[in-house]
This record gives sequence, C-alpha cells and structure tokens, in this order.
Amino acid sequence: MIRVTAENYYSKEVAQEYMSASQYKAFLDCEAAALAQIRGEYVRPVTTALLIGSYVDAHFEGTLDLFIAKHPEIFKRDGSLKSEYEHADYIISRIEAQREMMYYFDGEKQKIFTGEIAGVPFRCKVDIFKEAEAIVDGKIMKDFEDVYVPEQGRLPWYEAWGYDKQGAIYQELVRQNAGAKLPFILNAATKETEPDLDLLQLNQSILDFELEKVEENAPRFDGIKKGIFEPVRCEKCAYCRRTKKVKLRMQEVLCDGGE
Repeated sequence: MIRVTAENYYSKEVAQEYMSASQYKAFLDCEAAALAQIRGEYVRPVTTALLIGSYVDAHFEGTLDLFIAKHPEIFKRDGSLKSEYEHADYIISRIEAQREMMYYFDGEKQKIFTGEIAGVPFRCKVDIFKEAEAIVDGKIMKDFEDVYVPEQGRLPWYEAWGYDKQGAIYQELVRQNAGAKLPFILNAATKETEPDLDLLQLNQSILDFELEKVEENAPRFDGIKKGIFEPVRCEKCAYCRRTKKVKLRMQEVLCDGGE
C-alpha cells in the first residue's frame, strides 16, 4: 500500500487507495460526484468561504506565509488584504484572547493517521493532536445556527455539516494507532461581524453511532471506487446538473380529488 505523507496526502493515487472523512461524506451526498472527483473528472469550486477557513487554519498551523504565497487572490491591487481576510485576522485575534481555546490549539499540527474501518483503508489529517488527551479540529463557520437538511429537518450545525461523522473516523484511526479512544473536540468560531466562539466536545454515543454507519457504508463506497458497484447519481448536485442528459418527460398532474 502507498505510504501516506504530507506531500502525497491529497494525491489522486492516495485518494483512490484510501478513504477519508471528506471523501466518505462526499459519497453520502452523491456517489457519482464523489467518484468523479476521485478520478479528477470533477473539481469542486474553491469558494471564498473555504479560503477564509483555510487562512485561519494556516495561521494556527504556522503555515500562513505558504498559504499567502499560494493564494495571491486574497489581496487587493494595492497589496492590502481584501476585507474578508482582514476580518479573518479579527477572528484570529478573538480566538487568541481565549485561553482555553488556545490550550486546545497547542499540540502536534496536521498529524496523519491511517488504518482500516470495515476492511477499508482510511486516512486522516488531524488539525491538533494532543497526545493521550484529545483530537481537536478547528472550524470557521458562517454561524452556529441550526441548519435545515432535506429529509432530516433542522440539525445542529456540527451534525448538519457531518462533523460527527468526521469525529467518528478520526477517533477510530487515532485509537488504532495510539491505543486510546480520545475525545473529539471542535474549536470553532463564526464569520459574523462579531464572531461567536465555541469549544465543543462531541458526545461519545453519537460518535459510536456514526462509526457504526461508517462500517456499514464504507465497503460499498470502496466497491464503487474499485468498479465493483455502479455509483448512484443524486440528480441534484452541481456535478449531476453538469452531466445531466435531458430526455423528454411528461408533466405530472396532481389530482386534488375535487369535481
């Protein structure tokens, strides 16, 4: 098997051989889009929202200079930061004023773990690994309001965005390597004009439940990657709209039972 390193972590070869939390969540959203992304046939657009989160992450990782070098688009023509990233600096300052949040940012940065779940190779890159104490993931959110998810209703933000699934996968891979089931903690802030802050340990029973779901779903998703199963299209996402083949269909007529 390929040895996963910081240099090849996001490579096509590693993505084909190892599943990750983000890949697993992508398969839950749309199997066809997830497979196309792994094959390099579809690239999810990089949004300003994602870049802001990466900017803050890079600051706490100590790699902000590298991030800036790779993303000159965050600057105006006069060389100053665009307003969104000036606000990101303010978010950083708010976090740095919180002693307990900073405590959980202190640890080994971007540590890679690999293992198997239900016989499927998995990889993860932990934001902050506090050995024998906690797994910490930094999140920069729009806000902390509940989010409506089709067919599920309104969910807490950390469930709506699948961070409970991420936590379950991270915790299991760390357990396999470090020999302990460590707490999974979200060290989070919002992008609001006056940022809100949260330091949240996810409930262990939820993580255990989500791990069971990963064990159920991962073998099928791995089979799709290997060509054993055909991926199902959701017909709702950007990839499905882009690759849609239009056929004539009849208008549906709903009868209300009246005369």
